[in-house]
Amino acid sequence: MKQSKKMNLNCIDRVSSLFLLFMTVGLAYAFGQESAEMTAVNDTVKSINKVKIDGIAAVIGDYVILESDIEKTLIDLRSQGASTEDITHCQLLGKLMEDRLYAHQAVQDSLLVSDDQVNAQSDAQINELVSRIGSIEKMLKYYKKPDLESFRSELFEINKLRMLSEKMQGKIVEDLEVTPEEVRQFFFKIPEGERPVFGAELEIAQIVKQPKASEEEKQKVIDRLKTIKQDVEENEASFNVKAILYSQDPGSKSKGGLYPGMTKETPFVKEFKDAAFSLQEGQISEPFETMFGYHIVKVEKVRGQERDVRHILLIPEISEKATETALKELDTIRQHILDGKYTFSEAALNFSDEKETKFDGGLLRNPINFDSRFELTKMDPTLYNQVRNLKDGEISKAVREDDPRGGAPKFKIMKISNRYDEHVADFARDYIKIQELALREKQLKAIQKWMTEHIQDTYIHVDPENKDCNFANNWLKE
Repeated sequence: MKQSKKMNLNCIDRVSSLFLLFMTVGLAYAFGQESAEMTAVNDTVKSINKVKIDGIAAVIGDYVILESDIEKTLIDLRSQGASTEDITHCQLLGKLMEDRLYAHQAVQDSLLVSDDQVNAQSDAQINELVSRIGSIEKMLKYYKKPDLESFRSELFEINKLRMLSEKMQGKIVEDLEVTPEEVRQFFFKIPEGERPVFGAELEIAQIVKQPKASEEEKQKVIDRLKTIKQDVEENEASFNVKAILYSQDPGSKSKGGLYPGMTKETPFVKEFKDAAFSLQEGQISEPFETMFGYHIVKVEKVRGQERDVRHILLIPEISEKATETALKELDTIRQHILDGKYTFSEAALNFSDEKETKFDGGLLRNPINFDSRFELTKMDPTLYNQVRNLKDGEISKAVREDDPRGGAPKFKIMKISNRYDEHVADFARDYIKIQELALREKQLKAIQKWMTEHIQDTYIHVDPENKDCNFANNWLKE
């Protein structure tokens, strides 16, 4: 396969965009919808010259790709609002072949995902679909499935393939880093006239007050968790059912509190992991506190370094008085800043309840790259709506922010610390973003190298009708 030695930033962006586009393929994939969205792509589908609708398009290791798989992928992309005008039959086939090569090699390398993990993901997706569509019956009718088991079976295969593919890709790039010298070389190889343009950006600071539950409310929650634990241990009540009925964790409630495949590297708060890894299989913890509330944890199954855990989260109620106190405190802090008694940065350090920002003058960090700048076109909509009408130097009045993870709400005042206009990339000013681009290029090269090597070592068959495709990878081994 021929590759240009010249670094081409546009090429990186096109490859990444196509990858992200395919990553949007979701639940509808392989379910053959007969909806308005399908009608919209009929002309595109008809333009693909296929004789055998259900014929074998390709075989990658142990995986078979049918022509109908390609058609369903195209339908699904379009149904989710993705533009498919520039996506060809051959590109779709090439992407499906890549996914199967990743999954095939993941199995060979023993990068396995447990059936429990896959089932947990499938159950979460089914619950999400049911909540959107209205009922299991409506969901099955929409996807034209005779029963829940057949739907779940197809979804299981889709999720297992995806999870294996993601695990393999993660392994390929997990240890890659870029040195400052590599970043410098990457940037200065880009001709001045081709350097990327970064959009307008904001730096945002905030001071947070978190209303506290009373000791009485905390004890109520602890006692309730102890009662649940006792009922499960002494009366053989179902922890699963208790979690569904009582847990206030939106991420696991519908799954009976289940978090499968947890390891010590799983990004859970320390208190939660400490509790989970201090228990034997079948044991239930005493109630313990995290930033989200109070929990009890049950270890469902232990598999080497992995364990499946269930938990129940209860959040102490915040009184109206506590909320009013937090709001009054913020109003006072805001007025004192405006009166010049102290700066916003000093107020954040001395009065903010948010440990992650208070020691940095209240400055928010972008969760994607931990930079202090947020590009306007890529900002989280909730954050954007909170600051969009703020003028430079203005301090907002108290804003309520609910915790999507189920924790107690918090209140904050906000300020735009700096505003950066759209500009051509500058090495010093935009180092973090340039570092991201350099790392992305290095990752793409590593993945391409891996792909080239493993194509040669894997059994691959491409149907003669698809051999005219100008694949990005050397699937034909020519």
